[in-house]
Amino acid sequence: MAKFSKLTSLLAGAAMAVTGAAANAADYTLTISSWAPPTHGINAMMWPKFVEMVEEATDGKVTAELKLGMAPPPAQMDLVMDGAADLTIIFHGYQAGRFTATKMIELPGYEGSAEAASVAYWRAYDKYLSKANEHRGVKVVALHTHGPAQLHSNAAVTSLDDVAGLKVRIPGGVGGDVGKALGATGIAVPAPKVYETLASNAADGVVMPFEGRKGFKLTEVAKNVYEVPGGLYRGSFAFIMNEDMFADLPADIQAALEEKVFGEPLSREIGKIWDEIDTIGRDATTSTEGNAINAATAEDLAKFEAIAADVRASVIAEVAEQGVDAQAAYDMIAKEMAAY
Repeated sequence: MAKFSKLTSLLAGAAMAVTGAAANAADYTLTISSWAPPTHGINAMMWPKFVEMVEEATDGKVTAELKLGMAPPPAQMDLVMDGAADLTIIFHGYQAGRFTATKMIELPGYEGSAEAASVAYWRAYDKYLSKANEHRGVKVVALHTHGPAQLHSNAAVTSLDDVAGLKVRIPGGVGGDVGKALGATGIAVPAPKVYETLASNAADGVVMPFEGRKGFKLTEVAKNVYEVPGGLYRGSFAFIMNEDMFADLPADIQAALEEKVFGEPLSREIGKIWDEIDTIGRDATTSTEGNAINAATAEDLAKFEAIAADVRASVIAEVAEQGVDAQAAYDMIAKEMAAY
């Protein structure tokens, strides 16, 4: 049976692609759960793009409606598995111990945009990483990364050595591995709580992509960015769907979604959007009085590359233990991104 729901949260300032008319005209209306702030690019741009692609692929027979605040970020996958929502976005690093193979895309040292990384990620997942079966219980609709993650702090950080001893909000996954290697004290806080964590001085800084300058208002509470080309890591995300809901859709609709939306097509579009919101975040930084971007020196880059090499070797070995050809997956991602 198709699930119908009403949009319960006004998305102030968000360019929503879902309308009541579209929902009423469709045969199937999917419920989307999202944990990001209303005007964040995930809600203002990514989910609307998803809905647009779904409606186009199914000739308007399927649409979706967005709900906010249904559950905190770490609980989103269970929410979809239980059928309380049909779709959601998850950040793999929020669920310690649940995902390992997804760390392959998070490694420092990859060169290229979020779009290139997201396409390479899907291809590597399709060929190698899916063998770990870490998303069992849900259907993976798309995979993507955010842009290169940088250190944002109120006090200026101008050297890699300055990071040691700082209290820094760092997500799990490779971000946590890198933070530990740099000597930072990691603080586990979901992205929606970053602003208040920094405003209360509970943390000295946060490691996030540039989109956070705008999406999480970091220009107000972390006026300095320490930038490493390629980033300290890349975050791993998945759009996931309830398996029973997908199975309930007619075969022709399933085929249309698989061919025109799910997998690489959607992963590419989401990555492209992340590049756009990173640019918006960078522009917000350069146009806000008192904000500064401090570039890592050549000496610091050499130090970081040595740290990154150790992290890569450790993660590749860790993922290989999951029955995945981790070295082949890494080589494929690096090659695909370089050629994109």
